[in-house]
This record gives sequence, C-alpha cells and structure tokens, in this order.
Amino acid sequence: MHSSPFQATPSPSLLFSSLTTPTPFFQPHLSKRRGTKTYIITNEEVRRAYPFHQIEPRWQRYWEDNTTFKTPDEVDTSKPKYYILDMFPYPSGAGLHVGHPLGYTATDILARYKRMQGFNVLHPMGWDAFGLPAEQYAIQTGTHPKLTTMRNIERFRSQLKSLGFSYDWDREISTTEPQYYKWTQWIFLQLFKRGLAFQAEVPVNWCPALGTVLANEEVINGVSERGGHPVIRKPMRQWMLKITAYADRLLEDLDGLDWPESIKDVQRNWIGRSEGAEVEFCILNRDGQEKGVKLTVYTTRPDTIFGATYLVVAPEHPSLSSILSDSHRKCVEEYRELASRKSELERTELQKEKTGVFTGSYARNPASGEAIPIWVADYVLGSYGTGAIMAVPAHDSRDHEFAMRYDIPIHWVVNPDDESCSNFEEPYAGEGIIINSSNTAVGLNINGLLSKDAASKVIEWAGNTGHGRKKVNYKLRDWLFARQRYWGEPFPVAFLDSTNEIVSLPETELPIILPELDDFTPTGTGEPPLAKAVSWVKIKDPMSGKPATRETSTMPQWAGSCWYYLRFMDPKNTEALVAKEKEMYWGPVDVYVGGAEHSVLHLLYARFWHKVLYDIGVVSTKEPFQCLINQGLILGEVEYTACRDIDGKLISPDSTDVFMEKFQERVPEEKVIKSGDSFVLKEDPSIRVIARAHKMSKSRGNVINPDDIVSEYGADSLRLYEMFMGPLRDSKTWSTGGIEGVHRFLGRTWRLIVGQPLSDGSFRDGAVAIDDEPNFEQIRSLHKCIEKVTEEIEGTRFNTGISAMMEFVNAAYKWNKHPKTIIEAFVLLLSPYAPHMAEELWCRLGHSNSLAYEQFPKANPDYLKDSTIILPVQIDGKTRGTIEVDKTCNEEEAIRIASADRKLSKYLVGKSIKKRIYVPGKILNIILDRQIVEVKSL
Repeated sequence: MHSSPFQATPSPSLLFSSLTTPTPFFQPHLSKRRGTKTYIITNEEVRRAYPFHQIEPRWQRYWEDNTTFKTPDEVDTSKPKYYILDMFPYPSGAGLHVGHPLGYTATDILARYKRMQGFNVLHPMGWDAFGLPAEQYAIQTGTHPKLTTMRNIERFRSQLKSLGFSYDWDREISTTEPQYYKWTQWIFLQLFKRGLAFQAEVPVNWCPALGTVLANEEVINGVSERGGHPVIRKPMRQWMLKITAYADRLLEDLDGLDWPESIKDVQRNWIGRSEGAEVEFCILNRDGQEKGVKLTVYTTRPDTIFGATYLVVAPEHPSLSSILSDSHRKCVEEYRELASRKSELERTELQKEKTGVFTGSYARNPASGEAIPIWVADYVLGSYGTGAIMAVPAHDSRDHEFAMRYDIPIHWVVNPDDESCSNFEEPYAGEGIIINSSNTAVGLNINGLLSKDAASKVIEWAGNTGHGRKKVNYKLRDWLFARQRYWGEPFPVAFLDSTNEIVSLPETELPIILPELDDFTPTGTGEPPLAKAVSWVKIKDPMSGKPATRETSTMPQWAGSCWYYLRFMDPKNTEALVAKEKEMYWGPVDVYVGGAEHSVLHLLYARFWHKVLYDIGVVSTKEPFQCLINQGLILGEVEYTACRDIDGKLISPDSTDVFMEKFQERVPEEKVIKSGDSFVLKEDPSIRVIARAHKMSKSRGNVINPDDIVSEYGADSLRLYEMFMGPLRDSKTWSTGGIEGVHRFLGRTWRLIVGQPLSDGSFRDGAVAIDDEPNFEQIRSLHKCIEKVTEEIEGTRFNTGISAMMEFVNAAYKWNKHPKTIIEAFVLLLSPYAPHMAEELWCRLGHSNSLAYEQFPKANPDYLKDSTIILPVQIDGKTRGTIEVDKTCNEEEAIRIASADRKLSKYLVGKSIKKRIYVPGKILNIILDRQIVEVKSL
C-alpha cells in the first residue's frame, strides 16, 4: 500500500526559512560578507500584493519532494475513483501560451477537489510527440526529431510544473518511447489478425516536386504548404483500418455518453448513416439499345427517380473508361487530370462553381424509360456510395446548378406540402406529394403518395424487377493509416520477397524500434525515408526464415493518441498494455477535457480502437470517455483598427460608400475610448474604430507567454484569472487588466489571514486568526460560501465559485475578529483554485501536513436558512424603500425598524400615522394623517 503523502514533511519553521537555491521567480543577491547568498527585499517585491515569488517555488518543490500527488500502483479499491484527463499536448518548440492552461486548470481544480472528498484520483500527463512538425524541423535543420522532441517536452513539463498542476508525474508517458509504442504495435497486430487492418490502393496527395505523399493538412489550395509545389491525387497502396465495420456501434453508443450534443451531432454527421437504394441504370449503345452493362448509383431519395434527368460519375470511377465514347475520351481524360489536382474538400465545397464534361454515352432511366446522358463531374466522389449518382436537378441544389449551366432538362416530381414553397424556378429538396411519376409500361405509379411511402414503393419495385435493392450507406470511410514519413511508429509487419505476402512479426519481437537516420528527407521516388535504412529494412521472416522486407511507411500521429488513456492506468507494465484489474477499476475516464477541434478524428478513432479492445477482452467498458468537456478559446487582447480612405483621411469602417477603398492601421489602446456600444478615437469621437480579439498566434504577435504572467503576478493569479474570465466552455478575451483584479483579491485574502505587511514590506510568520468561537453570522457566511463553491465546482462553473469566495472575503473584512475555524475552512475552499497560497496559509495556521488530502468542507443546511427577509415598505400606497426584518417580526417591531431607517424616516418625521397595514413577510403599508403632529417615539 502507498505510504502517507505527508511523510518527511518539514516543520512550519523550516518552510518559512529563506530559500537556499535560486528559483525562476526569485533570484538571490550575492552578499559581500563571506560570499553567502542572502535575500534582499527590493522595491518591486514591496509592491507585490503578497510574496508569491517565495511561496510558489517552495510548495512546488515540496510537492515534488514528497510525491504529494502520486497515485499509488495499488489503490484501496473500496474507495470511489475519479479519473480526470486532459487531451495530452503536442510539445512544440514555442511552448505554452496562456490559452493552454485553461483546460489544465479546470481539471486540476476537479482533481484537487475530489482528492479532498476522499476519492482515489488519477490525474496524469504525457506527450503526443510523433508527427509532422518535428520531422519538418529535422529536415530543415538536420536536428534529429528525437532531440527536438525531448527538448520541447522538457520545456512543456517545466511550464506545467510552474503552474502548480497536481499531475502524477510518475505516470508520465510519451508516444515516442519504445516501451510505449510497443503496445501501439501490439494493437495494430490485433487489428491485422482480425482483418481490420489491410492494404488497398487509395488516392493520396502526391507532390512530384517534393517526391513525397502529403497529409491533407499539408496541402493548401492544391499546392504543397512547404514550397508551394503542385499536388495531385494519385492512387497508391496504403494501410487502411476498417473503422466502417464499427459504424453502427459508433453511432448507437453516442446516446449513453455525457458529451455536448453539438459534438455528438458532429460525429453522427461524420458517420453519416443514410437509408436509401442502389439502382441500376443500363448503358445504351449508339442505337439506343441496352449494351448489357449497368451503372449502379446510390440514392437517399428513390422517391424522386422519375426526376432523374442525367447521371454523374466521379472522375476516379473504375468503370469510367468503359463508359466513354471514343469522340469524348480525350476531353474526359483531360478533365480527370484536372480533377486529380483538387482535394476532396475543394471538390465538394458548395460555393464552388460546378464543372463537368459529357461522356458521350447514355443510360436508360429504369422508371421513366427515358435515355438520359452520363456526365463526369468532380462534385461526385469515388469514395462515397458507388461513385455515381442519379441527378435530380429539380430537387437538389448541386444538380440544379449543374443542369442550369449545361442546359440539362429539369423535371419536377415532388410537390411541397407548404404551398408557399411552390416555386418551380428554384430546387426544392424537401419532402412532399409525388407528381409526374407514373409509367404503366414498367408497372410503377407513385403519383399522389407522400415521399416516404413513395420511396418504399420504389425500393420494393426495384427489388422485384431486378433494377435495384434497399441499401444502408455511410459517409464514414475506412481510415487511411499510413504516412510516408520517418517520425512515427514502425509497422510490425514485413513482406516476403518471393511472394510479396504480408506477414506479421511475432509479438515477442515487439517493439520494432525506429532506426536511427541522419537523412530524413523524402526519397523522391515515393518510397518513405525509412527505405534508406537498408540494414533495418532487409530481414528474415522469423517464422519461415525466408528473406523479407519491412514495411517502410509509419503509422500516423493519431495512432499513439488512440489509447494513451489506458496506459496511464498502468504505465510501467511490461507484460500487457494495461492490467485487467486496473482497467476495471479506473475505466472509463470520468471527465475528459480538451478542444472541440478534436470532436471527430481523435475522438472517433479512440472510440473505434476502444471497441476493438473491448471485443478482444482487453477493456471492460464499451466507451473510453464517459464525460467530455470542451473548453473555449482564450483570444488575444482586443486590437483596435482604424480605417483611412485612398487620400489618407480617417473614416469609420462602416462608411456608407461600400465601394470606397479602405486601408486599415492598428491604433494603440490609449488613443481609443468607448462610446455607447462602439469604440471611437479620443481625438475625434466621430471616427469609429474596429475592436476585435483574435485567436493567439505567433503571426499576429498576440501570444501571451504564461512564464511572463507567473513572473509578474504568480501562478495562482494566472489560474484564478483564467477561471474567473467566464464560463469554461465559452471563448474569452485576455485582458492583463483583468488579471490585476484577481491578483488584488489574492492579496486581500493574504492580508486578511496573515495581517498587514511590516514596515519593510515583508510579512510576519503565522496568521492573525484567533481561537475564539465564531458567531452565528460568521458561521452562516462561511456555509453559504461552502455551498456555492461546492455547487459551482461540481457544475464546472468555476467563475461563479470565485465570486462566492470574493463575497466571503468582503464580508470577513467587516468582522472585528477572525475565528480560526472559519478561516481554516475558507482556506480549504480556496485550495483547488490557488493551491500555493492555500498551502502556505494552512501551514501558517499551524498545520504541519499538506492540505491536499484534508476533507473538503461540507455545508450545513441549518446555517443556510435565512432568518431575515427584505420587507417592502409603502407610505401612503407608494413603495419608498425596504427594511431587513426577522421572519418572525411583528407589526410593532416592523414600524420601529422603518422609523429608524435613514431613508424612510424622512417621510415619517412630523407626521401622524393614521393606519398601519402589515402582512407578515409580505409588506408594510403606513397611511399618514394629514394633520401635522410630532411622531411619538416608538
């Protein structure tokens, strides 16, 4: 069992002693006496609200020396567990900016809170460190990506520790370590054995100039991000993962997750399950006779089949060459070449003008019997459905745009239920009543039916006549799981030289370690850089002894992040990726916090791998992450921009002349003032300026380094401010002025408990709290604060929890004495938010142990009931004010309090009361006599 986290705890006097080593926030001055180090209080330190520069390094060192937040390998499983996880970061050379700690601070508050409630808490941190950035840097500088990655990890780790996050650093992992990716390779082998990992020829982004395959994110507007070279789409043999086999389960199991509905909807749309039909159209020869060759299309609207006036096949459709007429072949081949240069996103973008070419061939619409032209157009993708569609221009906006451009007939076959929508000039994509849809020759009449009923009848007819079948389809495509890169996990497979058969390498040989390379540049032939490691590539198959060649592609960056949450449960296990008993205790992740940008790819891939591991008995839960929270962005400080016209004259940005050319220039904040809902120039308030906050980026120069904030205000101030800015899930704008406010609050809290600074700016040891019994109002004030802070932490409404603590401190400043029991409880409330200060105050209150495992205060309902109410007071029927009275207050007492009230007494002095109407708890109405007499003392 794990020993007490408080063993080897120094005494309070030792904690208050001068530091003997320099820290990032407090540098020693060299004394001339005997060359010893002493700490001299400077003017800058006197100006600080409290001595965070001494407190924070001291407690960070204490936590590390005492492994305060270590989760023991063997936990008391009779206690409840709480697994809270951050989406682990990619450690870039730029380090953290102030947007990163937003989610990390939220999870740390929850982790500290749950520890104090008696939970076993798992709160780990690691690094998603394979991938493109390190490899590109290696190519540019010749630095091995391993060295770059290690340096970046060191920087990130140092920054995170400086913010006081209570991670269990003994569980730290990196996806680049062989002992980690051994199990990534093991999972791949399980996928391969079950037919879920396979090779297929798929279109990829190929850059001839760079001689390499590029990921989608490396292609911008058809050219390579690096160098601006043309990129084409061409088929290459690649590893694929059959995520489509799990499409229904990925869809169905979303319902039981505590995730934002918006994220669930994104995943549902990405999976894109649709029910429809596959319909076969017979190709016609030049004489209009059926050739015996059929083109299969997929449609979600079989009810509109009579409105199909042309077919469209994707440029990469495998049967396209056999469909073409000789006279159109050259034109189509040129079009296919142009289409290969576009990404799928460009091809399907709705705003793009639709293009296509006629194939010279026709097909027969099986319902109407009409011969309709076959076109090739890049707005249809070979990867969706059958790669061919029946185009219904009256009821699809893309088809309508295409038909209008190329003068193709448009047949209306759906009459909208809403007559106001009956505009036959524009396409109608909704459902309604079917019209113009009957052909006795083929035995199909759906006129007058509702769309849904008509679709069912068409599917039944197609099945009976051999023209088609019911079909469920998905937008989800199998996962392209290979990169022609160096910096990634090697595949644990090889190809027999004699037969090219794929063989899996024995699990006993894992990990297959990435070989050292000095040259990371692309080969220029399409082969990955690993092909240069000849001695590593050429092996003998361990099973057959035959010569074989290793796979030289590597896994994508997504691989390591698909299952890292499991490794945190058991990071040092050499026999399995996670021990069954540990997974059964810790799984699933209770709260997972990260950006919404990972809503599809990472989260969908992780869910897929988890379900495979569930099927083979490695995990005991169907889903990896029970609760998901997406934190908002922290935007840079507001930027002010003024506009000038072509003559250099300042103008407002919303000038009435929309065609006027405008030039923008940045304006310093001190030259701008707010006027109503707008910002204007101080010198000329008639000129409005643009006020906007942007996402932090190096290119805009608006990145705020948390190191600078910690140095000036302290880590607790940064943590508190990021939580106080607004709701966790909302985007917020950074303001240095705002952090000064929470820094002052922490300073007030410090002085409330420690006392005012001495004449030299330093503070006395200990605290000013006393051992007296608290009075009722003090107890009630505390318990109201406890209730609010607890409620808001549970609801992740951290900003309003801070407000409750601020209200408590304001109230406490009005007390003559500060009972120790009240102050101690408040320090415990503060500790998840501002842990360094809370630890220091706890120690100064006389405790020798860390407060990390102290019981979090609980609100007593008896102290939450208000004994007083606010009573409205009317004089002659008009409400003139309110008074605070006890709930049991009688009429005479209410009159006495009203007469003594400064605001109300001016209406009563010199007046006689004619009548008093008192409704207990509701209202006091005083009717005055018109005769002026002296009001008797009551």
